[in-house]
Amino acid sequence: MTFGLARRQVRPRVPLRHGEGDRSLLTSTQGLAALSLDALSSVAYGPEAIVLVLIAAGTAALTVTLPVMLVIAGLLVVLVISYGQVIAVHPDGGGSYAVAKKDLGARASLLAAGSLVVDYVLTVAVSLAAGAASLASAFPWLTPYLLEICLGGLALLTLVNLRGVADSARVLMLPAALFVLCIGGIVVAGLLRAHPAAVVGSAQPVHATEALSVLLVLKAFSSGCSALTGVEAIANSVPAFRPPKVRRAQRTELMLGVLLGLMLIGLAFLIRRDEVAPRGGVTLLAQLTAGSFGTGWPYYAGNLLVTLVLGLAANTSFGGLPVLMSLLARDNRLPHVFGLRAERPVYRYGVVALAVVAALLLVAVDAQTQRLIPLYAVGVFTGFTISQTGLVRHWAGARPRGWVPRAALNGLGALLTALAGVILVTTKFTEGAWMVVVVVPLLMLLFARIEHYYTEVGRELALGTVPDRPRRTDSLVIVPLGGVSRLARHALTAAIALGDEVVAVTVEPDQAKARELLDTWARWQPGVRLDVLESPHRSLVLPILSYVRRMSQDGRQIAVLIPEIQPRHARYRILQNQRGILLATILRSRTDAVVCLLPYRLDI
Repeated sequence: MTFGLARRQVRPRVPLRHGEGDRSLLTSTQGLAALSLDALSSVAYGPEAIVLVLIAAGTAALTVTLPVMLVIAGLLVVLVISYGQVIAVHPDGGGSYAVAKKDLGARASLLAAGSLVVDYVLTVAVSLAAGAASLASAFPWLTPYLLEICLGGLALLTLVNLRGVADSARVLMLPAALFVLCIGGIVVAGLLRAHPAAVVGSAQPVHATEALSVLLVLKAFSSGCSALTGVEAIANSVPAFRPPKVRRAQRTELMLGVLLGLMLIGLAFLIRRDEVAPRGGVTLLAQLTAGSFGTGWPYYAGNLLVTLVLGLAANTSFGGLPVLMSLLARDNRLPHVFGLRAERPVYRYGVVALAVVAALLLVAVDAQTQRLIPLYAVGVFTGFTISQTGLVRHWAGARPRGWVPRAALNGLGALLTALAGVILVTTKFTEGAWMVVVVVPLLMLLFARIEHYYTEVGRELALGTVPDRPRRTDSLVIVPLGGVSRLARHALTAAIALGDEVVAVTVEPDQAKARELLDTWARWQPGVRLDVLESPHRSLVLPILSYVRRMSQDGRQIAVLIPEIQPRHARYRILQNQRGILLATILRSRTDAVVCLLPYRLDI
């Protein structure tokens, strides 16, 4: 016995390429960075949205900010627990869409899908626009270039996500951690101070235009609920986590809820204690930053960090929407191309589609945040309500032990989110919310029509049934040629190996050149017939198209083999004519022939 040399089983180790294996998936911490920046960064505008509503009743009404935020934090608790349940029940991702499809039926699932798509696109647009506006507040000379800044940030995020979600998570971990520390520092430093260290911005006169009423408080609540956007992203992207996926995703959801709740309540307390009202030229968060840190370098560093994180918050959509689109493609509600993944575990078509639509939206609104905000939360609350209602239906049907408290909790969440959504649509309808009310049904119609198309295709192809046995028929291979050359020899050699009968065809409008070609063909004797087609209008495609149609009338299987010259260097390919590609395209669209492009590779 040889000590230390125990026999081991040797297995070949195949090196993984970039993006393969579990390292390409998310840990809980990476998931928090990649999928939660949208929700975490909402502290930059959620509390401010409440104040902007309450200030209509005067500065005295700002004392209601904290109670309203506590109610929103309570709703956040309900949503975090609920989406933890969604993750367990639907580990394949999809969030409210998966819940609606399973428990509420086809129409509800289409509504959920449309709402989620709108929410994800708006998340990208709002985050980038808000980030650009914050940057321009610190550097006013950038104000004319807001759209260019947004499009540049969008291009950068797109490139990062095309490399894989895990790579983007590593990029985002440091900014996410610094942002949480920054907001936490603002809250702690503010609580330790008896009064603000500094006041920034220009004072604005406050005139009460209405009384503090239940309706005003409800409007403030619905506006403040914009701080809850992005809470559902983790449940939509469970497949992006490392095993055990469900446990990691639930842990990430809990981490998000704790951090977001503490930051929102802390900021709301400071707003109430210091009576922070809107001031000209600065955001509410910038005022709180100056109140805690003063106007030195921490103030500017904090504002730049907020700008960065608001821009990176768009990454939530890049992590969630491509996965949702892949689920819709799997359900035949989007083109199947959105379900394809490259050698890296990335739904590239979904990433590119999101980037293109978000860019068009930014261009349409000229990167103005205030034109996007009224559209923002409508889709979010629709998804919240659907997921809560679907889980109530799930618990009532499954009836596991302890299902009644779970159903009651989800029912309460559905009621609160539905109320917030109705108030938001009612109060913001003329400010742009009507667009979401129109776009979501149009998306539902699009999904339904695509699903109908795939259903009809399946019926016509008799998918799921056993067809008749294939029958053997004679075959004819047609080879379009321009003359006698090595290219012709290469093409005919391949054609003879493929079919029972081979015929070469050429189009030659000049009778003298046609006779000369026939003489050369007779001297060559390749064993294949050559048919010369006339073309009075010097057209190449139409005579061959007519010839192929005529040859296919007797029921034979027709194949067209088109030789194509391919230079070794890409810079020379533009020098070759593209008639072969044009001919192949026309034949495929207008005949039932099998069309093949045969490359002849040059040495130059």
